[in-house]
Amino acid sequence: MPPLPAADIDLILTRTEPLWEEMRGSRLFVTGGTGFFGCWLVESFLAANRRFDLKARLSVLTRSPKAFLDKCPHLADDRALMLLSGDVCSFEFPSGDFPFVIHAATEASAKLIVEEPLRMLSTTIDGTRRSLDFAASHGTQKYLLTSSGAVYGEQPPSITHIEEDFAGAPNPLDPASVYAEGKRAAELMCAVYGAAHKIECKIARCFAFVGPHLPLDTHFAIGNFMRDAMRGNAILVNGDGTPKRSYMYAADLAIWLWMLLFRAPTMDAFNVGSGQSISISELAHAVVAATGSTANVRVMQSVAKGARLRQYVPSVTKAEQLLGLTCEVSLEDAIRRTVAWHGYPLKLKDL
Repeated sequence: MPPLPAADIDLILTRTEPLWEEMRGSRLFVTGGTGFFGCWLVESFLAANRRFDLKARLSVLTRSPKAFLDKCPHLADDRALMLLSGDVCSFEFPSGDFPFVIHAATEASAKLIVEEPLRMLSTTIDGTRRSLDFAASHGTQKYLLTSSGAVYGEQPPSITHIEEDFAGAPNPLDPASVYAEGKRAAELMCAVYGAAHKIECKIARCFAFVGPHLPLDTHFAIGNFMRDAMRGNAILVNGDGTPKRSYMYAADLAIWLWMLLFRAPTMDAFNVGSGQSISISELAHAVVAATGSTANVRVMQSVAKGARLRQYVPSVTKAEQLLGLTCEVSLEDAIRRTVAWHGYPLKLKDL
């Protein structure tokens, strides 16, 4: 994989520059370093460390250091980076104090939820507990959990944008709720550990995203749409195309996560995502338009009369008002930046 776009790194560092002084000479521990979130956090941290001469160090937990270096070979020689091999549920603790911890492990894998729900549940819960045990015993002051908007359960059709104080929840009797219930338990553990060990725990309830390193061959609709657009294949919208989502570009995601780690109030949850709602059908057409692809869009089902509208869209008013956060990159530009990173020759205006 190539490095992240220089324009994206510049955007992240420009928006987060006032935050980094707190990291000077310090150490950060990150789980899930080879995932979508992890790649953006690791590369933006190392860039900040170089630009601002922080003399900080980063330890990244990964199941396979080789896989990480194969994915991001341009980071291999950065002396501020240490890769630790281990499982998030049982990793050996590195020595020394780590004032900052980001727990970003546990992917939202639809395949794992269906095929191995117990593994999904245990990994989410046990991995969070292990990372909190590490934080409690290694001088951690600030701890960020990447939780999920799934903790709210099904979004009612009457609510266009779901707020952090929504009192809904997943169905605990549905095995498909293992990811959502695992994240709810993870948030609760943060509250317990934070109170017991005086750790400032911050909660990022993450929604849907797009950008370099997003898989193009899993259950992420926008990733599949971009893949097919780049290949010139028909874009198939499974279902009737009416479910609504919103998509935040990964550079904005990184800005928001760094802001939450450093500046969010302790034990407070913030939605992380875009407030721009778009239907899946509209998204498919937006991908075609943004890329200039020749792909056709095919919606596989008709809209059933009286069908319940399915939504997964956050209210981000709290992040905007309390932390001054906004989405800098439009959905169109997000799509174009992503496919350009994959080497797709854009046919429209330059970025």
